Amino acid sequence: MRQGGIVSPFPSARGRLANGAISQPAIEWEHRYRRTVIISDTVATAFVVAAIGNFFGARDAANWHEKWGILAFGTELLVLGALAMSRAWAPAVLGQGAEEFRRLGRSLFMATVVLALGGIALTSRNIKLWIFVAIPAIALITMPARYLLRLWLHKQRKEGRCLRPVLAAGSVATVHDLITRTRKFPHLGWRVDGVCTTDGLGLDGDQQLDGVPVVGQLADVAKHVRHDGYRVVAVTPDPHWSPNRLQRLAWNLEGSDAEMVVAPVLMEVAGPRLHVDAVLGIPLLRVSMPTFTGGRRAIKGVVDRVGAALLLVLFAPLMVLVGLLVLVDSRGGAFYRQRRVGKDGREFTILKFRTMVVGAHTARAELADRNEGAGLLFKLRRDPRVTRVGAILRRYSIDELPQLFNVLTGSMSLVGPRPPLPEESAAYGPDIRRRLLVKPGLTGLWQISGRSDLPWEEAVRLDLRYVEDWSLALDAVILWKTLRAVFYGQGAY
Repeated sequence: MRQGGIVSPFPSARGRLANGAISQPAIEWEHRYRRTVIISDTVATAFVVAAIGNFFGARDAANWHEKWGILAFGTELLVLGALAMSRAWAPAVLGQGAEEFRRLGRSLFMATVVLALGGIALTSRNIKLWIFVAIPAIALITMPARYLLRLWLHKQRKEGRCLRPVLAAGSVATVHDLITRTRKFPHLGWRVDGVCTTDGLGLDGDQQLDGVPVVGQLADVAKHVRHDGYRVVAVTPDPHWSPNRLQRLAWNLEGSDAEMVVAPVLMEVAGPRLHVDAVLGIPLLRVSMPTFTGGRRAIKGVVDRVGAALLLVLFAPLMVLVGLLVLVDSRGGAFYRQRRVGKDGREFTILKFRTMVVGAHTARAELADRNEGAGLLFKLRRDPRVTRVGAILRRYSIDELPQLFNVLTGSMSLVGPRPPLPEESAAYGPDIRRRLLVKPGLTGLWQISGRSDLPWEEAVRLDLRYVEDWSLALDAVILWKTLRAVFYGQGAY
C-alpha cells in the first residue's frame, strides 16, 4: 500500500470483497510485518557482529579466519537460531504485550549460555567479548527497533489499518463485552467484523450487535470462517459451547487461516500463570499460584534499589532546583510527608515535593462536594489548594521523584499498585485488599493507562491484574511506557 509516495510494509486491513469475504491485503499485512521484524533483527545482529569483528579482528588479522571469523559467524547463527527456537517471530506475539520482549530476552539469554559453554569447550580467550559486549549490544539495538516497529503498527491500528478480522461466537452479553474491549484498545489488533449467536440474532431480535452484523448461529461458525476469511475466531462463554462442540469446531477450522481463541471464565488471570496440560488425555487449563516470594522477587528487589540509587544520582540536580522553586513559590517546606499503606497493610511515610499550600489536608472537607475522583479517590481537576509550581510538578509527575528514597529504603517498589491512604485502605473489601499483597509502586499499570481519568473499577482491575500476573518483563514494559505517560501528562492533576 502506497502512502504519501512511500511503500508501507503494513497495508490496510480494511476491505471486503463484494461477497463479504476479507480481501487479500487484510491477510498479507501480517506476513509483511513479520518479515520486517525478522529483517530488522537479522540486520541488527549482523551489524553488531560485523562491527565487533572488524574492530577487534583487525588487531589480530593473522588469525581472523581461525578465531574471529568463526566466532562472528557462530554468534550470529546462535542468536538467529535462538530467536527462531523461542518463537520470537510468531505472529501471535508480535506487537502484543510483554510476551514479545520476554521471548526476545529469553532468546538472547539462550544464545549467551550456548556461547559460554562453547567457549569453555574450545578454551577460547576471546569468548568473553562476544558474551559481554556482542550480546548486550544486540539487545540494545533489537529491543528499541522492535519497540519502534510496534509504535508504527499501533499507529496504523488506531487509524483502522492492520487489524485482524474477528468472528465472535457466543452469548449476546459476552460478545458485546468483547466488541467494547476491542474498540477501546485498537492497538491490540482485533476488529470484530462478524458475530454468531445462539439464535442468529442480536439485541431485541436485530440482525446486528453494536453495529456489527450477526452473520449466523453458533453452529454455522466454521462455514462463515471458510467463506469470509476471518483471521480469528473468538469463542466467548455461552451454554451452547460444550467440550464436544468446541472440539468439533476446532476440527472444522483445520486447514483454514483462522486462529481459534477461547475466552476462559478466569478473565483476569493471564500471562505466565496460565498453562495448558494434558492429563489422562484431557486438556486442562492449569492456573499456577501468583509469586510473592522467590528468586524473581529477589531480583526485583535488587533492581528496585539499584535503579532507585542510579535515578537519584541522575535527578539530583533537578530535585535540588525543584526544591528551591517550591520554597520560593509558597510558604512551607519543600517536601510533603504523608502516611500511606504498603505491603501486607503496613503503614509507611511517603515523600513527595509539596504541591499544595500549607494546611491543604484540613481544607479537604470543605471541597468534598466538588470531588471529581473515582471511587475512593479524592481528586479535583482545578484544585484551589495547588500552587503554581505544584501544578507543573503534578502534570509531569515530578512531585513524585522523592519517592525514590522510599524505593531505596524498601517500603516501595519501582513498579506496583498505587499506594493508598489509610482511610482508603480501611474501606477496602476482601477482593481489593489483594492490592496489598505486594509493595506499592512509583509507577504501575494505573499510571500508564490514564491515572485519574480512569473509572475506579478499572483502576482496581489494573492493580489486581498486576498483582496476579506480575513478571519482570511486565515491569520493564511498564517502566518504558511510564516515560510516554509522564511526557503527555494524561490524567495527572
